[in-house]
Amino acid sequence: MTYWMSRDELSMQNRLRRSHYEVLRDELDQYVLDYALTGSYKAFKAAGIPYPFVEKRELKPKARIPQEEYGEQKTFLILFVEDCIPSLHKKHIRFFDVNKTNKANLFRTKAIPMAPQFDRNLKYFESRKFFDLLEWLLPVDYALLIQRDPSTKTRDRYSLSHFHVRVDWPIADAAEDLARRLRYISKDLYEKGESYAEDLQKKFFEFYSMPVMAGGRRTAAIVAAQFMRKLPCISTIYAGSSETRATIRISENGVSKCILMKLNAKEMERIAQENFLTLSTFKKNYLVAKEGNSGVTIFRATYYHTTQAGPPEDGKLRELKPDLHWLRVESQHLLPKPGVFKFAPLPYNIIYN
Repeated sequence: MTYWMSRDELSMQNRLRRSHYEVLRDELDQYVLDYALTGSYKAFKAAGIPYPFVEKRELKPKARIPQEEYGEQKTFLILFVEDCIPSLHKKHIRFFDVNKTNKANLFRTKAIPMAPQFDRNLKYFESRKFFDLLEWLLPVDYALLIQRDPSTKTRDRYSLSHFHVRVDWPIADAAEDLARRLRYISKDLYEKGESYAEDLQKKFFEFYSMPVMAGGRRTAAIVAAQFMRKLPCISTIYAGSSETRATIRISENGVSKCILMKLNAKEMERIAQENFLTLSTFKKNYLVAKEGNSGVTIFRATYYHTTQAGPPEDGKLRELKPDLHWLRVESQHLLPKPGVFKFAPLPYNIIYN
């Protein structure tokens, strides 16, 4: 049971919009990985600090994440919506005139190095300097909102419409919404008692592959992802965390995490051989950095929901069993470095090895 309309259910006009959205999302994926992972690695090196690579155990569902923040790791939150969010939802996704990406509001944000000759088209995804604006605004607190421009009737145009966007929906409400959809409750989060409600809130975090004590942006990301289920379109949430050193992506396809991974010479040679690549080809297209004889690449873990985390087939109410897992690792890949066009992700199963 999905909350968005599948491609087969869309009009030809909206199918074209979805194709456009997905192409732009592919481009945004590349930028986010470069900014969040490669950029963070360079920041650590510039500060003379060894990069704190993520241990594979931290990628397991329900893993305990070390509660240490790294100042050089880039943090951010992006909400990318296929359509535009109706104004009636401004109460919880707080986008107003005061935080529109217009000249007056941007000039008020002193962190942005704007020239006096401001280009009003800078906020549109089609602009050549769109990613410049994105890079200026990503360090600004709270979230950035990219959505379809409703003023354009003849074509679908996406813009970074708002910055400094707060996600203001209580965690309890988000957990209640999920639990109701999954038929663990009929109406109210506390209808089966306080202990049951607490377990449901813990499961809400597990559903999105987050520890219960996740920090502000990560919690905002999963609350936003759950809220977006109220819309009949797809959306994508990107979050960067200074604790997990990961880029988290939540979409209609589920949850994935990307991290930097260090490979030694033997590992690189074996991966290249298994995928019928020369070692030089692998290094050229998959390494974002080199450390002596070792290489640094981007690793992605993708997760899927178990039957316990999906609506029951009979649609009847059911009891929560907290010990049962809601999330499993679906696939593991090494990604080509951002900008590489011809090479595909390589399977690399290491989390449970």
